[in-house]
Amino acid sequence: MRDERKRPELLAPAGDMERLRMAVLYGADAVYLAGTSFGMRSFAGNFTDEELPEAVRFAHDRGVRVHCTVNTMPRNGEVRKLPRHLERLNEAGVDAVICADLGVFTLAGRYAPRCQRHISTQASVCNYECARAWYDLGAQRVILARELSLDEIREIREKTPPELELECFVHGAMCVSYSGRCVLSNYMTGRDSARGACAQPCRYRYALMEEKRPGEYFPVFEDEKGAYILNSNDLCMIDHLDELCGAGLSSLKIEGRAKSAYYAAVVTGAYRHCLDDAAAGRPLRPLWRGEVEKVSHRHYSTGFFYGRPGQYTEHSRYIREWQVAALVTECAPDGSAVLSLRNKFCRGDELEIVGPDTEPFSLIAPEMYGEDGTPLTEPRTPQMKFRMKLPRQVPAYSLVRRAAGLSAQ
Repeated sequence: MRDERKRPELLAPAGDMERLRMAVLYGADAVYLAGTSFGMRSFAGNFTDEELPEAVRFAHDRGVRVHCTVNTMPRNGEVRKLPRHLERLNEAGVDAVICADLGVFTLAGRYAPRCQRHISTQASVCNYECARAWYDLGAQRVILARELSLDEIREIREKTPPELELECFVHGAMCVSYSGRCVLSNYMTGRDSARGACAQPCRYRYALMEEKRPGEYFPVFEDEKGAYILNSNDLCMIDHLDELCGAGLSSLKIEGRAKSAYYAAVVTGAYRHCLDDAAAGRPLRPLWRGEVEKVSHRHYSTGFFYGRPGQYTEHSRYIREWQVAALVTECAPDGSAVLSLRNKFCRGDELEIVGPDTEPFSLIAPEMYGEDGTPLTEPRTPQMKFRMKLPRQVPAYSLVRRAAGLSAQ
């Protein structure tokens, strides 16, 4: 087996400009995003034709690559719009386009020649012959199916050209269907999951209603704890980055373009520090490992990396134990900071701060002041600017959070 031990690229989600800034500032090597069409997260916010060049400039100025998803399965009526869309990505300076459809892939080679072509996980690449075939057609990278084990990934690496880059998901939501090939959303809501509009009906909580008893709901049980047919854990491989660094992967991908800017920042920052430590042979630091527990998530698992995960028989509701209170917009060397309010908190509350390349630390909220100098016990208006003295200087875009206990019951 080739010695492929190296630090892979850390690829983070960027659902809109705010989330892109967070992913870049908190340590991503590359971000992936979408325009307003042809992306698999049509409700993520995404980037207009005017915003996309600005996003690319922001990332490139900081040495971060930009990958753009064009990974829906377009119908005949949509295909005619593709050439101009691809030309705009090419003109904006996008580094790579992510495709799943062979026609889109071919058009990308023609209309976005400066962009690399990456094969989406939607294409379900799960063997070395398929990976090699895409390489022969001109792909620079394949994003492997999420159903692969670590041993299968190693074998694909061993049996494909070394020039072909391999990428895999390491964190975030897992689809209950095979690499996202699902029509449940189409059937129940009319929203096409293969064209970016999945309503995630696999996350719904279901009950039984009898025809002659409308409005009377009966629970659906497999056992006394509930039904688990559609349960799905979130993926988390932060404890196994050492093995991933030795598997020949070029890129480790964090899922979450539809998730919050707080998620983009905290998860990217945690993986940045842990990946750097793993690549350098240093042990995992609990301080950074703990960060992935402080974002909204379902119970974590290692997915298929170590074999079939089996049926999860606990609830799959989200765990939400922390809430963003404020964003630091500027901070002087003595810790005097200007902040923008996100959620209410009071003087005397116990808070934490985490920032770009800044270890999380605790503090008790001191007295705060409005922009006009008026003392505040509790800032209340969302997005309002206020001042607060921090224990030390922190970078702009640092996040102030508090324990909130918002998990669903």
